[in-house]
Amino acid sequence: MMPHEVARRQVQPHTIEIDLWLDPAMFWFRGHFAVQPLLPGVAQVEWAIRYGIELLAPGYRFHSIPNVKFQAPQLPESTVTLTLTWQPENTTLSFRYQRHDGDARHAASSGKIRLCQ
Repeated sequence: MMPHEVARRQVQPHTIEIDLWLDPAMFWFRGHFAVQPLLPGVAQVEWAIRYGIELLAPGYRFHSIPNVKFQAPQLPESTVTLTLTWQPENTTLSFRYQRHDGDARHAASSGKIRLCQ
């Protein structure tokens, strides 16, 4: 149920960027609108939590979502960048998805996730 990871970069000690290719055959696109399949928000949040805990906050688990904003649809057969920033002082994982359009990137969604031990 996870996307195809194209590249991963550690840009700062608590920030990582992951380029993901959205395979149209993924479970998440089935039935999420017949005319134009879209990546559901629940998938975006789940991926942020999974990658965030695995790569930046091992030993933590989900607590709550105080903030989330969906700005533009994420479509099958596209590449997106997931940027995750871990703030251990307030146990907050921030995420941002950007859609690729050639060399340009456009905001798709963002939010904050509280984690706990």
